Amino acid sequence: MSEQNAAVLRRVVEGVWNAKNPALISELYSEDFVMHTPVGTFQGQDGYRQIYDTYVTAFPDCRFTVDDLFATGDKVVLRYTYAGTHDGELMEVAPTGKRVSIGGISIARIADGKIAEEWPVWDLHGVMQQIGADS
Repeated sequence: MSEQNAAVLRRVVEGVWNAKNPALISELYSEDFVMHTPVGTFQGQDGYRQIYDTYVTAFPDCRFTVDDLFATGDKVVLRYTYAGTHDGELMEVAPTGKRVSIGGISIARIADGKIAEEWPVWDLHGVMQQIGADS
């Protein structure tokens, strides 16, 4: 079961983010999904789409690299690197054309083959520094 659960997060990285296919969100996230982030709580598939839209708009060429991925029971841990070019607005910061690269970790709980809950942590301060918005 753990390998199947890890495969769900790998599909999020490769399909949703790297292939820019947000239609997969409804396949991979439960309807009552909850995401606990450093910037607030997002609920449901629409909540996940909000995060996706924010970061794909700000960094249209973004890519995730899987640095570590492992699962135990119903939990999956992903350590990743996110990189992209700031070509769209992010948190009221106009596009700078600057390249960013940050690390993050996400813990997801899988239920019935879908992500039911997620706790991601990423270096938002590092992103803001790299685009020149936070010194």
